[in-house]
Order: sequence, then structure tokens, then C-alpha cells
Amino acid sequence: MYNRFQLAFKYLGYYLTASNAKGHGMHSPFVFDFIINVLQNKGIRDKGFDLLNRQLKELKKSNKYLNVDDLGAGSGIEKKPLRSVARIAKYAVKPTKYSTLLFRIAKYYTIDSILELGTSLGVTTGYLALAKPKYGVITIEGAPEIAEVAKLVFEQHGLVNIRQVVGNFDNELEPAVLSMKGSKMIFFDGNHQFNSTIEYFNTALAHSGEYDIFVFDDIHWSSEMENAWDIIRGNERVTLAIDLFFIGIVFFRKNFKEKLDFRIRF
Repeated sequence: MYNRFQLAFKYLGYYLTASNAKGHGMHSPFVFDFIINVLQNKGIRDKGFDLLNRQLKELKKSNKYLNVDDLGAGSGIEKKPLRSVARIAKYAVKPTKYSTLLFRIAKYYTIDSILELGTSLGVTTGYLALAKPKYGVITIEGAPEIAEVAKLVFEQHGLVNIRQVVGNFDNELEPAVLSMKGSKMIFFDGNHQFNSTIEYFNTALAHSGEYDIFVFDDIHWSSEMENAWDIIRGNERVTLAIDLFFIGIVFFRKNFKEKLDFRIRF
């Protein structure tokens, strides 16, 4: 992975070259609508936001330790298998800014089914569940002890529309995708290796439709992830790719006259 100085340099390059976050000068009606009604529309929210935000704060104060056997690229912060819940909450859980964005994407585009690869402590999963997709949320986590913490979070907040799967993404992804109905949103997190990211993308793509949305976490986390993102956004079925630096979003809409590729400040 990139160190913090390399990442800061890359973020500066992104910031200087990205389109503004207000939609000024945006010629694509779809992307302009995305900026105004999804990216910047903080009015799309749920009363459960405050509860999940408080939950995250509590997790950051936890003194509990977990045994974590990483199946992916591992953590950039913790290298030992014994990890504190507090540090996982601080460094591995998506910031609220992005969790609420995922909620808005699912809500605005009336997504029917959501799949998350990488439950972590379940806070981001909670935001996805609050979008109330018609066929619920499936979340896959490779570390059993982390999954147990997430299960308690779901129970505490009464999030009954979540189906938890504990296991290796290699084995669990395709069955999960095949069980999804209607329009799908898939959040790819939890494994930041090039080969795995491309493999998971291709597996999901084989069962995707025009109105599905794929979101990739940490697309600039390492050179491997940047290479994977370049291949994903260049895929012939991807008609729109949006780079928000810390996450990347791809659409498969067939009504675009040409392939669209944007970097937008967020």
C-alpha cells in the first residue's frame, strides 16, 4: 500500500484535476443529476444515522480485542492477528461521509438488493440496511470474531433486513450474487489485492444488469488497486466510471452515447 505521504501526493493530483463538486460545467445530464441529487444532497437521510454514528463512537472506545486472520491484503495499520475493536473502528470502518453516500446511492436509485464484501464491524452495513432495499442486504465477512461484533450491532439496532455470511469471498461471492433479485448494488471492500479485485469484479459482472451499480473501496490504496480500477473502468460493459478518490463507482447504463469517465471532488 502507499504510505501517507504518497497518498497525500496522489490526493493533491486528484483534487487539482477533478471536476468541481457543484456540477458547474458538467455536460452529462446523468452525472449532473448524480452530483446534485446524490453526491451533494444531504437531505436524503434516515433517523437511524445518529444512532449508527453514536455506535461508531462507542466502538472507538471499546477495550475488546479480537483474533483476526486476514484473507485479503491485510490492514495498513495493524499487522498482528490480535487487534483491538477500537483501532478497527478508527481505521477500518468507512467514515460516515462515505457510509451516508452509499445510503444515498441505494436510496436514490431505488436499488432492490445490496451486497457488501467486507462487513467489518457492521456500521457501514447498517447504513446500507437503512436504505431499505426491497430484497435486503447480504454482507460477507471473512473474520468470524469481527462478524460476531457486527452481529451484535445489527441486533442492537433492530436491523433485520441483513443476511450475514461468514467465509472466504472466493467461495461465497457467486452464490450471494446469484441469490440477489432486481437491481443490484455491490460494495467491494475487504480485499485490496489486484487479482482478487479483478476476479470478484468479473464474477459479479457475469450476473449483472443494466441498472446495477458497483462501488469499489480504496481505489488509490496501492498501485495494485489503481491498476485494478483502470481495468474495471475500461471494461466494455462499464458505460460510466466516477472516481471520488477513496471510492470508485461504475454504472452500466446503455443509454449513454459514449463511454463516460469522471473524477469528481468529494
